[in-house]
Amino acid sequence: MTISVALCTYNGAQFIADQIASILSQDRPVDELVIADDGSADDTVAIAIAAIAAHPRGPGVSVRVLESSTRLGVTANFARALDACSGDLLVLSDQDDVWHADRVSRMVRMFDDRPTLLLAHGDARIVDGDGEPTGELLFQTLGVTDAEKGDVHAGRALQVLLRRNIVTGATTMLRRELVASAAPFPASWVHDEWLAVIAAVSGGVDLLEAPLIDYRIHGGNQIGASSLTASGRVQRLRAPRTERNARLLARAEALAERLPLLSGPASGAVIEMGRQKLEHERARSSLPARRLPRIGPVLREWRTGRYASAGLGAQDVLRDLVQPV
Repeated sequence: MTISVALCTYNGAQFIADQIASILSQDRPVDELVIADDGSADDTVAIAIAAIAAHPRGPGVSVRVLESSTRLGVTANFARALDACSGDLLVLSDQDDVWHADRVSRMVRMFDDRPTLLLAHGDARIVDGDGEPTGELLFQTLGVTDAEKGDVHAGRALQVLLRRNIVTGATTMLRRELVASAAPFPASWVHDEWLAVIAAVSGGVDLLEAPLIDYRIHGGNQIGASSLTASGRVQRLRAPRTERNARLLARAEALAERLPLLSGPASGAVIEMGRQKLEHERARSSLPARRLPRIGPVLREWRTGRYASAGLGAQDVLRDLVQPV
């Protein structure tokens, strides 16, 4: 199998050389590097090209650079990078992280062993802006449970992803044919979440319970891991709800619209899961602005079971009852 890397860049070139070196130093070499630059106004692309040229494996890798004079945003930029890749397997990357030397080889073995696998993702070691480990792993930071991991391994990733996303693009590999199934990418979704949920419709998602990269958390991250610490949960309860719930509703609408159109139409059960997710987000988005009148609608929605099947259960109930508008 040939391996393409979809590397998206933006302003902030301080980590790109390390990123390139880790990609080109894989124990299973990559074949193609597609660099999609999202309107950076510094030397990011030039530094990336120089890093490729300076690496011993650089001359053996096909390199394509996609530039843009305007900012496309993360999802649209990754969409065009993936569309430009020619490999059998595509690896997502941004310019902040460092790959472990066996990232590619370990994931390729998963795809070799499972012809129906469409997307695989894994854990990561969290590091700070200086590359020093914080002592945490990505799944730990995201609060990924053993039950969620078990569901993914058992082919029930869609049920997990309808409740919440646990897939981080920086750890992800996918088959090229998944890109065609997922296109066009809805503006309401982030690229990695959308790819994962489309792959999960057919049971084609699995995860590797091992760190594949050093995931760098710093002030300039375009998209970073969300901490689910106690203080983080409290901050979420204080955050205004209107914009977030409108976004969740738009995502549910896009998914419910797409499910019946997938090649080899999604089963009735899957389409119904999408419909129930949409009904759940409609109910949450229509809650009254004042807190006290929310109690009745929240209890009615709780009785449907959708807070558990399409959300985070009691955590979302509490959020809907106390968050300000």
